[in-house]
Amino acid sequence: MYFRNDIDKLKRDLSVSANLLGHELIFKTRWGLFSPRAIDDGTQLFMKYLDIKATDKCLDLGCGYGPIGLAVAKSCPQGEVHMVDKDFVAIEMANINSQINNIDNAYIYLSDAFINIEKTEHFDQILSNIPAKVGREQLSIILYDAYDALRPGGKITFVTINGLRDFIKNNFKSVFGNYKKLKQGQKYTISQAIKGQ
Repeated sequence: MYFRNDIDKLKRDLSVSANLLGHELIFKTRWGLFSPRAIDDGTQLFMKYLDIKATDKCLDLGCGYGPIGLAVAKSCPQGEVHMVDKDFVAIEMANINSQINNIDNAYIYLSDAFINIEKTEHFDQILSNIPAKVGREQLSIILYDAYDALRPGGKITFVTINGLRDFIKNNFKSVFGNYKKLKQGQKYTISQAIKGQ
């Protein structure tokens, strides 16, 4: 339980340091955002299975305060990363974290999934740590929009709780015609599909 004299301290930004994709990064976070005290286990596992090329154009869907997207941006210096979230505080923090880490190839903006992503944008990779509470209807919308937003040969890679594993497998197969399980851990599964040529 907190008391009135704790509130000013609780309002201050938190700070998280992490090595992601071989890059030392610092993140400012706030209470109310996902995993504000540390990089969550799903993201940590996810990072071990990403293969980012220097020229990739990527989308981080539901970027939060930015750990996935900003680490990916550091890994594709000749490419770019679009980072979107529907939470304006997450977008504010991700922009701050982009500046703190001297990243200039990340474009961070408010969007409920693909709603504010231009239809002319096409990506080599779409990445997301999908929250379980997103719901099956929204996940279905996301997957079909992702298919349209990927270049031929582009990859979609999700980390989800194991409870969503079969749903993701079935829907990746339905939408993309293929599915690959990159890793299944104790709590999380990393799933990938490729858009046909």
